[in-house]
Amino acid sequence: MNLSDQIIQFLLSGFATGAIYALIGLGFSIIYNSTGIINFAQGEFVMLGGMVTMFFLTSLHLPLPAALVGAVAITTVVGVLFERLAIRPIRKPTPLNLVIITIGGSILIRGLAMLVWGKDTHAIPGFSGEEPIQLGNASLLPQHLWIFGITTLVIIVSKVFFNYTISGKAMRACAFNPRAASLIGIDVRRMVLFSFIISSAMGSMAGFIIAPLTMTSYDVGIMLGLKGFCAAIIGGMSSGLGTVFGGIILGILESLGAGLISSGYKDAVAFVILLLILFIRPQGIFKRADSERV
Repeated sequence: MNLSDQIIQFLLSGFATGAIYALIGLGFSIIYNSTGIINFAQGEFVMLGGMVTMFFLTSLHLPLPAALVGAVAITTVVGVLFERLAIRPIRKPTPLNLVIITIGGSILIRGLAMLVWGKDTHAIPGFSGEEPIQLGNASLLPQHLWIFGITTLVIIVSKVFFNYTISGKAMRACAFNPRAASLIGIDVRRMVLFSFIISSAMGSMAGFIIAPLTMTSYDVGIMLGLKGFCAAIIGGMSSGLGTVFGGIILGILESLGAGLISSGYKDAVAFVILLLILFIRPQGIFKRADSERV
């Protein structure tokens, strides 16, 4: 395979990986834009999506569709409990308190997962087999198509929800001005709960569609969560296309760095990009700073 074919292969792989980062980043952005909270437990929702799917498939021998629905349901329940037990009881929280609480929740969920499923790495079969699909001299696994399809569907559904439904518009109002939203009758606490429901469901979907490619274990959420956070930062913590583009850019650069330079730099790429963005353009590539707005 010559260099141009290799680059095409890296771009395809990076695009698929970036779609996952975008999906995780959207979970961060939705909670942040609804509540102002940066939920560092988002990666653990991703981990639960893969681990619960594995449990339903291997231990309960459920068919794949039932296992996937069950994984989303269980992870969403965990997200609801997390909001009810860890976030809601806080009175007049500071940003530092919320960061510490979400990090503590992440450690707790990860520890419980380790106790339940152990430290082993688990495999999930691909949704449509393992036979590669040839695209010229490059190839994709069928699971990559599932990643593209599910991520695109989630983005479309979330766009419709936030722009054309009453609940979605109420969440946007809470993000813009919580006090004004409460004065016109919007239940801000309910909108916070909705944001955790949506983000945990998104995280679980990211977890089970990537698990057939990367496998899953109790600690996979750490790195995936950080990369999803990086995608959200690149997109300016936008719950729209900015985060999607941020995830895709991150995935492609990561794939090119690992393929053309060294696989040892695969994880370092995300953090180098994150530091550069925070130093050069902290509001994100796709978002104007307050001083730039007309």
